[in-house]
Amino acid sequence: MAKFTVNPTRFDPYKNLKFRVKWDGKYVAGVSKISGLTKITEVVEFRDGGEPNNVRKSPGKTDYAPIILERGVTHDLEFERWANKVWNLGSGLGAEVSLKDFRKDILIELYNEAGQLVIVYKIYRCWVSEYQALPDLDANSTSVAIEHIKIENEGWVRDYDIQEPAEPSFINPLK
Repeated sequence: MAKFTVNPTRFDPYKNLKFRVKWDGKYVAGVSKISGLTKITEVVEFRDGGEPNNVRKSPGKTDYAPIILERGVTHDLEFERWANKVWNLGSGLGAEVSLKDFRKDILIELYNEAGQLVIVYKIYRCWVSEYQALPDLDANSTSVAIEHIKIENEGWVRDYDIQEPAEPSFINPLK
């Protein structure tokens, strides 16, 4: 059975290096890492009193794990602005939390190596539970300064309207 219906000669799964994040109708600049999308459904065990040792199992509550977005520190304020909607120190009594719009729906888009959109997940009712503005700073290091947000969410679904695109053939311009 082919792993890809439109491109049956493709054997390799999609790589995890081309992706974008979108909220409020705009792409978020510079996101370099996204944690995995994970949901866990609790197992509820029960048994009938008349059955000796048979345990039956059924699904219970489903929990969607937080999602962590990372990017290099720049002058783009999107992470900080969103985090401040949940709690903004010094904004005045009664204005510390933006109850009207601290939640957002976001999109995570995955692209193939040719830059074609292949998968989209919609994540619902997200809000920032943790914001790291700066990492540990170290004068003996040459690494990039990374900021991150931890996003709580109430579920996600794959957008099944996004179909597998026909992958382009490489044409050698030197021939």
